[in-house]
Amino acid sequence: MSAAQTLHVAPSVDDGLALRHYTVTSGDGTRLQAWTNDVDGPTVLLCNGLGTNPYSWPALLDPACGVRVISWNHRGTGGSERPVDTEHVGIDAFAEDAIAVLDDAGVDACVLMGWSMGVNTMFEVAVRHPERVTGLFAVGGVPGDTFASMLAPVFVPRPTRKPITVNAARVMKLIGKPLTQIASRLPVGPVSIQVMTHSGFMLPMPDPELARRAIKEFLTTPIDWYMHLALHSSLHLRVSLRTIDVPTSFLAGKYDILASSHDMSTAAERIPGATYVEIGATHFISMEKPTEVHEALLDLLDRVPE
Repeated sequence: MSAAQTLHVAPSVDDGLALRHYTVTSGDGTRLQAWTNDVDGPTVLLCNGLGTNPYSWPALLDPACGVRVISWNHRGTGGSERPVDTEHVGIDAFAEDAIAVLDDAGVDACVLMGWSMGVNTMFEVAVRHPERVTGLFAVGGVPGDTFASMLAPVFVPRPTRKPITVNAARVMKLIGKPLTQIASRLPVGPVSIQVMTHSGFMLPMPDPELARRAIKEFLTTPIDWYMHLALHSSLHLRVSLRTIDVPTSFLAGKYDILASSHDMSTAAERIPGATYVEIGATHFISMEKPTEVHEALLDLLDRVPE
């Protein structure tokens, strides 16, 4: 979707799920498709994985989850506009969008939760705007330099991880348009979900229907644009954790090839009082182990002063 195209607004309420979509305008005028579960409970701002959507969080779409979540879809994905300046993307821009979502919701400060590249965004907000953050919950992600954290479980040496992953993203961006034509035609049904969740890249999920919706929605983003976002995000280096003084938790997947559990563990060690838990999951931890993720989030919320 180009900057000149009209923003597509999804139905305001997703039947059967605690999910409502609405529009937020970011600081540079980019219109974002935001979403909330409208649940009574403490507010959490979710900085989602790059290009992902609400369906990746089945536990948080349960009306009885006890946590009010607000979030948004990244620029140029899931109904959000591409910015007029198409270079104004990446973690800095996503941090601006996070503040816009908080301001629109009238939230002065709350717990931030991040997944994957959203952990970069979450920590960037915490460093830039500490007064807006009461706690941090990192799921399958590291506080910056994510591309250098990829491929660790398959024993790729650290100095080569970022060159390999960044160059792979560059190639994918170059061939993204024809790949998008293929991806947009892929059937996403029970059989394909069964294959993907037994591939080793993903594990079986308790709610395969929501997993199907999450993957189908993810595939609507043109691959060349997704890689454009990814390459700009790869420029974000490690955030200094010296100023982090709020309750913080890290939840890692033992089989995650996109976020090193070792890097998450050492980050937790650098934050006073931070906790680190590793469970048997891949990068798609919120879909594979929704109950465990939800319980870990509630545990963190219990540690946040009212």
